[in-house]
Amino acid sequence: MNLEKQLEYLQIVNFKKVYRNLPTPVLVEKILENKEGILAHMGPIVVESGKYTGRSPKDKFIVKQDPSKDHIWWGKENQEISPQAFDNLYKKVVAYLQQKEIYIMDGYAGADPRYRLPIRVISTLAWQSLFARNMFIRELDPKKLENFEPGFTVIAAPEFKAIPEIDGTRSEVFVLLNFEKKIVLIGGSGYSGEIKKSVFSVMNYLMPLKGIMSMHASANLGKGGDVAIFFGLSGTGKTTLSSDPERFLIGDDEHGWSDDGVFNFEGGCYAKVINLSKDDEPLIYETTRKFGTILENVVIDKQTRRVDLFNDSITENTRASYPITYIPNALKEGIGPHPKNIIMLTYDAFGVLPPVSKLTTNQAMYHFISGYTAKVAGTEAGIEEPTAVFSTCFGAPFMVLPPTVYAKLLGEKIQKHSVNCWLVNTGLNGGPYGIGKRISISHTRAIIRAILSNELNDVEYEVLPIFNLHIPKNCPEVPQNILNPRQSWKDKDAYDNQFKKLALAFKKNLDSFGFEIDKSITDAGPQI
Repeated sequence: MNLEKQLEYLQIVNFKKVYRNLPTPVLVEKILENKEGILAHMGPIVVESGKYTGRSPKDKFIVKQDPSKDHIWWGKENQEISPQAFDNLYKKVVAYLQQKEIYIMDGYAGADPRYRLPIRVISTLAWQSLFARNMFIRELDPKKLENFEPGFTVIAAPEFKAIPEIDGTRSEVFVLLNFEKKIVLIGGSGYSGEIKKSVFSVMNYLMPLKGIMSMHASANLGKGGDVAIFFGLSGTGKTTLSSDPERFLIGDDEHGWSDDGVFNFEGGCYAKVINLSKDDEPLIYETTRKFGTILENVVIDKQTRRVDLFNDSITENTRASYPITYIPNALKEGIGPHPKNIIMLTYDAFGVLPPVSKLTTNQAMYHFISGYTAKVAGTEAGIEEPTAVFSTCFGAPFMVLPPTVYAKLLGEKIQKHSVNCWLVNTGLNGGPYGIGKRISISHTRAIIRAILSNELNDVEYEVLPIFNLHIPKNCPEVPQNILNPRQSWKDKDAYDNQFKKLALAFKKNLDSFGFEIDKSITDAGPQI
């Protein structure tokens, strides 16, 4: 089916002009011509997403219909919308697209050719087309690109706003997933993370049904062939810690784990860049100075054209979108063998958890299902400061199937491949939010180096009571007094109180799930 017929099938007709698979320089020209952004010093393009500078998770809906409805984890993370409501809103959006210039970018989600999903992104903005070009895996064969047929289509119309009373949405923003029609419909928000994460949600539905573990995680490869997986939400250090000049980057955010190994879902990175420094994060810093990079909601001096990565006057959730090839040691193929280490990253706003703990398999499953971290300021609308939350599977907003589906897959793979598991706190030490200080990136990097070089295999461990976490008594290049969190607090009674509060919060979280979790996993959690 040619492009015209494909668009007609989607009811996209009478458009003013269509631009398909434009190269980066031409897209940059279109962005400047349309006044969608400004060219910064050294060549990146700076854009603003408008009113919404983070995801709007409460505005995501899934069409409830056969056969997908029997698989979905319905609830606050996956809200239902009727097929009729979807169809009505869809008709309005395609009517809105008439006489508009539209941009089409074709690519894939999934680096492994056996499991990849062909993705088409249709947008009214040139910069979102460049975002799709950066983020998804490109088809390099001109003939295949010309005859490209999408397995899923994302239609993004940021300027089109829903009317909740009529359209059945919560607000003017909507992100609608239709698994039967294979369409994602986005409107009301220009934040490009909605495109990225909606495709991730689609992969989180499709992959486990094929026996592939889908993960909100980064991954890298050592020179000895050892893969490390880093689970974690935005702001926990997933992107930073996986971008290690001494290792090869497989991907920074979304992966699959098949019977053959690990593979990246994406062809690019979407890194948070607030307070980014050349000294602490040299690889990511350099991407903010490259032509083709999109700097989203980063403050720029319009006279000098220099950006200020330390300025959060628009949002703390400033972002850089760039092809993964901008990281010099990235694996072009995006595929690696089975992991040797799994590192679960958490931002502990209570300041209670150790900087590093070794986990048993059951403890790893418990902390995976719990997904304790903090929502970091700016990553979601309305979040102004770090707030302690539990996000199951370290990515609840994107997990379409019940958590036990992902947990079972992960547990089976950990056991089968004898993977070492760790819990690493990149959050606070010495006190709770407002008193404690964030664990330094240099100390966290030292911890990761020690894990990956097997230096923590032969050290002495002590057990943190109630949580029963195993804490190393020594770690190279890390002060001994921060390894046991209680020792880093001046007020030990205050620590004990916060410690018990967090343990109770863990227990309350699992009690609220509404479905049965294997006793061997629940017993691996805090005993209080």
